[in-house]
Amino acid sequence: MTIDFDREVSRINTHSLKWDELGSRYQLDPAEALPMWVADMDFRPPEAVAELLQDAAEHGINGYYGDNETYLTAVQSWMARRHDFPIEKDWIVWVPGIVAGYSMAIQAFSQPGDGVLVFSPVYHAFARAVHANGRKLVESELINDNGSYRMDFERLPELVDQRTKILLLCSPHNPGGRVWREDELRQLCEFCIERGILIISDEIHQDLVFEGHKHIVTQTLSPEIAKNTITFVAASKTFNLAGFMSGSAIISDDGLRRRYNAQLHACGIGATRLGPLSTAAAYDHGEVWLEKLLPYLKENERLLTEGVEAAIAGAKVMQMEATYLSWVDMSGVDLEISEITRRVERVAKIATNHGGAFGKGGEQYLRFNIACPRSTVIEAVHRLEQAFADLRKQSR
Repeated sequence: MTIDFDREVSRINTHSLKWDELGSRYQLDPAEALPMWVADMDFRPPEAVAELLQDAAEHGINGYYGDNETYLTAVQSWMARRHDFPIEKDWIVWVPGIVAGYSMAIQAFSQPGDGVLVFSPVYHAFARAVHANGRKLVESELINDNGSYRMDFERLPELVDQRTKILLLCSPHNPGGRVWREDELRQLCEFCIERGILIISDEIHQDLVFEGHKHIVTQTLSPEIAKNTITFVAASKTFNLAGFMSGSAIISDDGLRRRYNAQLHACGIGATRLGPLSTAAAYDHGEVWLEKLLPYLKENERLLTEGVEAAIAGAKVMQMEATYLSWVDMSGVDLEISEITRRVERVAKIATNHGGAFGKGGEQYLRFNIACPRSTVIEAVHRLEQAFADLRKQSR
């Protein structure tokens, strides 16, 4: 099996959000720009996925999906061997993507006007889902503690009230790249249980954890915590399958699962065909691919971190324990964030995610996606060196 992450595969004119909307969103030409924004990879997924799709195309009939035993078995096996989480098949509920999944959980377990707690800055779709469903966004701003985020437990009690019904947790954290420790998760979960707050844990990045760190599935901490938690997982980030819009809600509590399934039924949700099948193929045959991916991403991270901090005087890249998303703190740069962004986009022609979109505390940051061939990272650093050369001269 050939695994080549250095291979450059053109995604232009493939209906790629990341590439084909560079013009409309950034006024950049995809032929010359570096898209380091949308959180998907520029890598081909494991061969087993391509073989599955080829077989489906050769068969040629695309009817309704049924008999999901292969999918359930694959998810069950993956969670057990990769995350020490033995689950029952009937705990697994297929969802059409994680954002849709937790949006329906917000609908099922809260009422309009209720509060949804998040730790910001955090994945921008969290706020979008909360607002779109008529709920109140409650932001607990994370503390940047020497280049790594931690939760502000001291201020947390004053932020929530009786109408705060849900915690929307990002674990591992996007964009900060934190892998939450067991003691942090336990303290948070106990806080929620005491106040009747349901925990919705988005763990989509759980497989993209670097050596020296271990992801803990929130639901495994105790039977009491499991009864108060819905866990969302997917193969989409792990194996670059985001376009299939497929994920799983893992719900061990019968009552929660019944209520959630009722909401899915009310929305007319049914599984696609290729989403569950591609997930099963990746989980069953993609482990070697993943084991090669992680050190490749880690080296990309090293190159970007060293390069950005050398190229932009005052920039500081947050320590990355997981994900492939580099969170760059520009607060120490002697320029306004608008000018920094202008140079990155207009001069270096690099598309990044703007930190302000991630909520409180993100205003002075940019997010870079490093799940790309190494040549892209090297070229990005070179362009940033040129775009900020004058700033380096001034700092000497």
